[in-house]
Amino acid sequence: MIQGSIVALVTPMYENGAVDKDSLKKLVDYHLEHGSDALVAVGTTGESATLNEDEHCDVIKSIVDYVAGKIPVIAGTGANSTTEAITLTRKAKQAGADACLIVTPYYNKPTQEGLYLHYQAIAEAVDIPQILYNVPGRTACDMLPETVGRLSHIKNIIGVKEATGDLSRVKTIRDLAGIDFAIYTGDDASSREFCLLGGNGTITVTGNVAPRLVHEMIMAAITGDKDTALAIDIKLADLHKNLFIQSNPIPVKWAVAEMGLMGKGIRLPLTWLTEDCFTVVRDAMRKAEVI
Repeated sequence: MIQGSIVALVTPMYENGAVDKDSLKKLVDYHLEHGSDALVAVGTTGESATLNEDEHCDVIKSIVDYVAGKIPVIAGTGANSTTEAITLTRKAKQAGADACLIVTPYYNKPTQEGLYLHYQAIAEAVDIPQILYNVPGRTACDMLPETVGRLSHIKNIIGVKEATGDLSRVKTIRDLAGIDFAIYTGDDASSREFCLLGGNGTITVTGNVAPRLVHEMIMAAITGDKDTALAIDIKLADLHKNLFIQSNPIPVKWAVAEMGLMGKGIRLPLTWLTEDCFTVVRDAMRKAEVI
């Protein structure tokens, strides 16, 4: 089981929007050096919505190559079309990804049975470990714990990223899916409590900026060290909040650029962080001692 701090990696770009491979390698090296436990390639934070299919697959392959087996790479391969999700998942397997993270179909609002059949079809089509991803705040679709429980019985569906911020779902999903099913949070602000309640880790935005601290905090929480986890999380609290002061990944890309790890590139319809937000994000970075 993949556990700990799983960083939803930003995709560095030049100011013209082209993917910056040199900075991508620099980012991967930074996370290998600073203790991130796994990386998500081309998730929401990696701007999956604006990369075309060739770019999407190329970024996954590049991250896999740069990581070189040192930590797991989880590829974002979700789509609101089941056939498209199967294609992306198949290509991620060919690229060497260790697992895939598959968001619930967005915009078209499937039923719970539709969600079950969607994920069942992907799992049956591609023999790679798959992690469900529930983020109703973005998709307008909430995959209920009972549906997660049903899907957990499919052999290569190994876990769920639960990004509702609802801490009660940890126990509910655990009771339905069992001890061997991985339960990750997608909500940085509640990740400490989530892991203290039995979660297996976080798929984190904050970890892009403070990878060592997020790793140490999450591992302390997983092992039940409440005091250590709290002490670290206090340093991270402002990052958890202010990295979402505008739509993700706008603030986190600004912060990573501020650290000198990449340039100032983002794709429309997203725009660069506005100047009135610079101070609060920078102050949060100082509190976490990353600048």
